[in-house]
Amino acid sequence: MKETSQEIDNFLVDLLSKVGQSLREDVNKNKNIDTKSGPNDLVTNFDKSTEKNVVGIIKEQYPDATIVSEEGYGDDVTSMKGLVFFVDPIDGTMNFVKCHDSFASMIGVYLDGKPFVGAIINVMENKIFHGGPELGVFENERKLAAPIDQTLKDGLVIISAPMVLADYDNTQEVVGKSSGLRVLGCAGLVFEHLLKGQEVIYMSYLRPWDLAAGRVLCETLGLAVVGVDGQPVNMLQSQVVIAGTKNAVSDVLKTVKNSK
Repeated sequence: MKETSQEIDNFLVDLLSKVGQSLREDVNKNKNIDTKSGPNDLVTNFDKSTEKNVVGIIKEQYPDATIVSEEGYGDDVTSMKGLVFFVDPIDGTMNFVKCHDSFASMIGVYLDGKPFVGAIINVMENKIFHGGPELGVFENERKLAAPIDQTLKDGLVIISAPMVLADYDNTQEVVGKSSGLRVLGCAGLVFEHLLKGQEVIYMSYLRPWDLAAGRVLCETLGLAVVGVDGQPVNMLQSQVVIAGTKNAVSDVLKTVKNSK
């Protein structure tokens, strides 16, 4: 039987509810910490165990699906055909380790390359943002309205700190044209802010699992999600992504273009 978006949405909410409960118990435990690409790119035993558990549950429920995941328990995915799950077990691992707060777990689902269902849990606040194009977007049981389509100058922006410090893609000018800069250190929580209209732009270098769930939810609420060149994102590549209100994204793209 062909899965419906409502069935998958229910599945993701139930799964992330259990993940959140487990991580709230784990957050203050001793952690085995390793680095990946650099000293600030951390991975813990809880990232690995959470992903292994989540991937196993998805494969049991959806055996024909393929899975793109951060820590390597998924598949070697080269095509977006069929049902594809993107799993980020702990998004904001540095916050998880250092702050014991402000981290998320995310699952995005695509069907034949198109956004289908997404879910993000703000773990410590136990809030799940979920839904998709056929469903709308919900914060737990409350349906969210689309954010106001503000311009760049009228809103706050969230841009990755390294990009701003290096003035990559004219990001300092972007900040100067906005109402101000915020940094959260967790893509999942940034997408929560965008969905609720708290900021108008998110700009960062994102891997597929960083982006997948947030893109589904943002586009469902009428927000724009594009590459730094203004083109559609490639869900099987890491890239600089600009997400936000359509007006603000248009403003940012003009500023970024001037840096070339």
